[in-house]
Amino acid sequence: MNKALGVDLRMKPTDGNNYLTIVPTMTSAQKLPDWIQLPAWWNSGFNTGGLAGTQLADLTPYLAGDRIKKYPNLAAIPSGAWQAGAWGNKIYGIPSYSSRCVVSGTTFYRRDILSAKGIGADQIKSADDLFTQGKELTDAKRGIRAFDDVWTYLFPFWGVPNKWKVQDGKLLNKYETQEFLEALNWHHKLAKSGSVHRDALAGQEVSAATRFYAQKVLLSGGGTGAWTLTDQQSGSAADKNYRRGALDVFAADGTSRPNLFLGNSTGVLSYLNKRLGKDQIEELLAVADYLAAPYGSAEYTMVNYGVEGIHHTMVKGVPTFTDAGKKYVQPQTYSFLASSPQVISNPGADQMTKDFAAWQATNAKYLYKPVFWNMNISLPASLATADAAQSVEDTIKDCCHGKQTVAAWKSSGDRLKRWLTTNVLEKYGTGQ
Repeated sequence: MNKALGVDLRMKPTDGNNYLTIVPTMTSAQKLPDWIQLPAWWNSGFNTGGLAGTQLADLTPYLAGDRIKKYPNLAAIPSGAWQAGAWGNKIYGIPSYSSRCVVSGTTFYRRDILSAKGIGADQIKSADDLFTQGKELTDAKRGIRAFDDVWTYLFPFWGVPNKWKVQDGKLLNKYETQEFLEALNWHHKLAKSGSVHRDALAGQEVSAATRFYAQKVLLSGGGTGAWTLTDQQSGSAADKNYRRGALDVFAADGTSRPNLFLGNSTGVLSYLNKRLGKDQIEELLAVADYLAAPYGSAEYTMVNYGVEGIHHTMVKGVPTFTDAGKKYVQPQTYSFLASSPQVISNPGADQMTKDFAAWQATNAKYLYKPVFWNMNISLPASLATADAAQSVEDTIKDCCHGKQTVAAWKSSGDRLKRWLTTNVLEKYGTGQ
């Protein structure tokens, strides 16, 4: 890779489980590396907005307007993804894994098993349909429960917003909506129905995939990133007929128009260190441009599959890893710094690729931009905890697992709402 890039790029992969602890330590000591990946879902923990311009380089002079033409692969990245890495109306983040159509997650089901029973995703058109189907699929004597945990990606089907909605010109938090309470009540009822696996109710998330592969659960919530070649290989190892499917978007009441909020155009961004000189920044942007080369190009193949004849061979026109490739090329570290817009490609698993693409095509018409879409908001420290709402989320989980009644639920956050109204909504609008 260094020979291909023409630079000496020394990578230092880090354990993602400890990343949120490691990075603030580095920033407090002002010892960030030249180039670092900072996922957007931890912006508050990293204080990325505070680092922008103080420790992270402003890339606007290099990339704004016609200057992006120097880096054609970076120019091909969707505008929304660049917006997700902007702070104070300046460009800081370099996007990876970008897309114009991001759905964070969905409710998956064992398509092979449900199809054998004559059940298709198009037959589930309401929350009542899903509840009834779950009762029928549960076979307690054989240790089979219909559901794993499904709350995280199913609650939007009640019309609950991602976080905020604007009603009569005023911000309303999702926790304050009637739709949220209805969704919470349904999930509490589900937990008490006997259709949810006991390990899921106990919060054992780590073993969720194993339960799904072993047919101990037939429906499970998860990120769309789970729909991969690795998943197909793992599932097929447990059951040669394994096939993942996903429920189509539906309205919980069965009569309203279904809708689902878009995720940000990317959540994976990298940043350059402010201490770098102009020549160094331009050199690393040239590296980023190489890493962002389009799918199928020689550069893309090099980044993702390594050197032909050493790390991969071409089998029917498809790059296929050798043992050396499996050892040295994966995980794909470089793509966390910069990468081309996402494609659905799973060599050797054509049916899975078709299933995922068909699901996206079917459900794209239901997607909408949520309030503050792709907007980075740096909250005062006193409000960051309220925004994270961890104690609220803990109560939600307890309700969904049947440990607390919905009556235990309460919502707050007026200070946060006032701050966002004054500093964001009134100045910049909704971002929709």
